[in-house]
Amino acid sequence: MTGITLAGQARIISVFFMANTILVGGQWGDEGKGRIIDVLAEKSDYVVRYQGGNNAGHEVHIGDAVYVLHLIPSGILHPGKVCVIGNGVVVDPVALVDEIKNLRRQGIRITPQNLVISETAHLVLPYHKLLDAERESRKGAQKIGTTKRGIGPAYGDKAARIGIRVLDLLKTARFREKLRTRIEENNAILRAGGGKPLSFDAVCAECLRAGRFLRPFIRNGVTLLHDAMRQRKNILFEGAQGTLLDIDFGTYPYVTSSHPTAGGACVGSGIPPTCIDRVVGVVKAYTTRVGEGPFPTQYDDELGTEIQKIGDEFGRTTGRGRRCGWFDSVVVRYAQQINGINDLAVTKLDVLDHLSELKICVAYRNGRKAYRTIPMDLDDLRRCKPVYETYKGWQTSTKQVRRYRDLPLNARTYLAAISRHCGAPISIVSVGPRRHETVLVRNSS
Repeated sequence: MTGITLAGQARIISVFFMANTILVGGQWGDEGKGRIIDVLAEKSDYVVRYQGGNNAGHEVHIGDAVYVLHLIPSGILHPGKVCVIGNGVVVDPVALVDEIKNLRRQGIRITPQNLVISETAHLVLPYHKLLDAERESRKGAQKIGTTKRGIGPAYGDKAARIGIRVLDLLKTARFREKLRTRIEENNAILRAGGGKPLSFDAVCAECLRAGRFLRPFIRNGVTLLHDAMRQRKNILFEGAQGTLLDIDFGTYPYVTSSHPTAGGACVGSGIPPTCIDRVVGVVKAYTTRVGEGPFPTQYDDELGTEIQKIGDEFGRTTGRGRRCGWFDSVVVRYAQQINGINDLAVTKLDVLDHLSELKICVAYRNGRKAYRTIPMDLDDLRRCKPVYETYKGWQTSTKQVRRYRDLPLNARTYLAAISRHCGAPISIVSVGPRRHETVLVRNSS
């Protein structure tokens, strides 16, 4: 068999059966994590979202139906799974109510038995969104590319110890008191910037209405998950965004405001690192980036537009087009180090089916200096030029392939190179957006 790294074949197979698995994005987000979570959720009992907010969007295709999830874990699409929105998530209560109602309209069963909201998660409130938009507009050409969903300001309030939490929704008088103080303070900021102040009565009424709807779902998430571990349940931790968007380890300041990396799963759920069995990294067969910031392997305009169209590279939350480029193993190798990735899931291989030639970036060069890891100084990163290896394309459709050994030889060679350069074996390859368009490497022999 042509050489995907299969020396630990039995270890790769175990990814589908390990008790506690973290799934992380290995690039700049939008890797297709919802698609892979949907595959892994079949063997899980609990699926936990541990960071981010409704700035993220996971899209899952099942048959002809398309489900877009923002706060609710993708495991909700599997009957019998318990989905948890962890304490590390920032929750827009009104948006969450809308998401629950929309999924119910699509026939998805959502009850307090299969969806739990951690009581200590922080809230995203209307003033967060206004501040987010106002700050972004003031940056002009230096803008970060935020979704303007209020995520950064909400995490800022959390760090400043002035945030309002989900559990506050359950105590009307306390919620009103905290909200009034925060709106008065933020209205002063909005007025100073020429913005329109918020109505306390309108915001309070809307939030409390959402709180009444969500009340049955709100529980102590830490106790719930530790009880599940004692019962030897399988827990899958679902990250949003990607490693290079981590606020500490990403391409700062062009990052999100939380920790999408594996360590964030412990902080955002209350599960200790000693209880984690495996980390699965999700990467596209090429690289994409939404928003601003340096992107060394970005395609030229013509190929970028072509791949963007074929791969449907538009954000599910904002509709923004994603920049596209060649696979960057420097980025993924860094992600493997940061997260301790045991196995890779490679998505969207089929998007490359038509290309006669493919490239993998294996290093960067800046003048005489070579980099095998991504420089954290963005001025250095902007000056870096990718060093490529070139591979022959396969120029035949992979969409009907279900066994690894049936993939075209050149596709297997390309995947083997990704595995080799990134330092992790590949356990899953997706060749289309639908649930059944999946190649499990364990079936390759």
